[in-house]
Amino acid sequence: MANVVRAALVQATWTGDTESMVAKHEEHAREAARQGAKIIGFQEVFNAPYFCQVQEPEHYRWAEPVPDGPTVRRMQELARETGMVVVVPVFEIEQSGFYYNTAAVIDADGSYLGKYRKHHIPQVKGFWEKYYFKPGNLGWPVFDTAVGKVGVYICYDRHFPEGWRQLGLNGAQLVYNPSATHRGLSAHLWQLEQPAAAVANEYFVAAINRVGVEEYGDNDFYGTSYFVDPRGQFVGELASDKDEELVVRDLDFDLVEQVRQTWAFYRDRRPDAYEGLVQP
Repeated sequence: MANVVRAALVQATWTGDTESMVAKHEEHAREAARQGAKIIGFQEVFNAPYFCQVQEPEHYRWAEPVPDGPTVRRMQELARETGMVVVVPVFEIEQSGFYYNTAAVIDADGSYLGKYRKHHIPQVKGFWEKYYFKPGNLGWPVFDTAVGKVGVYICYDRHFPEGWRQLGLNGAQLVYNPSATHRGLSAHLWQLEQPAAAVANEYFVAAINRVGVEEYGDNDFYGTSYFVDPRGQFVGELASDKDEELVVRDLDFDLVEQVRQTWAFYRDRRPDAYEGLVQP
């Protein structure tokens, strides 16, 4: 019998406040559960606007502890209610002066499994992230969830192949890539990089982008979120480039092993020859 996992993602428009944004995602999650989904992931800093379009100290107010902050605790309740694994990207404060772009992973019974902190932090017009975030320092964890082995890579990380590969080496079957990217900067890469990473590392990728224009800048987030399989093929249609959308797709996890046996990229790696890749 095929090992099919029904997975979901949400691309959302900003509502104007955290309470209504979280409530909206809860309703999307409940709808995904009604459709039979067993895992769901949200976009980068899902409970806030993409405030990194500006550099202003007022936006540190969006930060909260992980896992002991209100949003992650609320998502634990949601996971218990729906019986779904939930990938929860938020702005994390560890202690005064220590802030990270983080995603918590919560199992289907509501238990907190751990977190991923974004490694690669951009500092370019419209994406002033170094003003807010320290680089991630927790490696590339893969979480043993109720649906299988799940990893996370966040937005700008996707331009760097090393983390994708480490997630594969750590056993990932599905990697969520919550993002916030706009039309003028990298739209032509959006349908190239994640399918290429799925092929190179032979796992499923859930690519999530925000949608719409928000109050702190003119970035036009273009949605078009999708799931892609280990052969680099889209699973169903891409989401809208203008509208909020819940995407639910069936992922055959048996395909991960089939592709790894057929293409054998992991067998033919040459880590003995790659030493120069990690020299400063």
